[in-house]
Amino acid sequence: MAIFKVGDNAVYPSHGVGVVRGVQEKDIGGKKKYFYILQLLENGSTILIPTNKVKDVGLRSIIAKKDVPKIYKILKTKEVAVDNQTWNRRYREYMEKIKTGSVYEIAEVMRDLFRLKTDKDLSFGERKMLDTAKSLLIKELSLAQQLREDVVESEIREIFDAFA
Repeated sequence: MAIFKVGDNAVYPSHGVGVVRGVQEKDIGGKKKYFYILQLLENGSTILIPTNKVKDVGLRSIIAKKDVPKIYKILKTKEVAVDNQTWNRRYREYMEKIKTGSVYEIAEVMRDLFRLKTDKDLSFGERKMLDTAKSLLIKELSLAQQLREDVVESEIREIFDAFA
């Protein structure tokens, strides 16, 4: 089980990066339960996560700086098989990847949707998902590298401009 301290950054699948603001004790059914108080960076909302369910919900630390090049390698991969399945089947598949909370899976979704966008118009849902994947990725990569988000966004834009 991952143990977080107050002030640690953590990734909550499909919600994004947050900061652990504290641990709260609650009496539930006569038993003491402990919860991480996670404040999401994207919108400032707060989520309580049972400390004994961290693994079940997929709460994890942000990736290490040494792992960042793997993300960029995924984004730069040219030979991507974007099959011709229907947009709703593709949407479900990509949504499952985002829900895993894996930064690697999110990078794949962003790359695949961006590539698909160069060939044809994305559905509204796919455009929204591309924005979500981009936002999640930029936030985590900026924290991992201790760079401003606009710098990371610019790096990612350069990667995709090379394919346009």
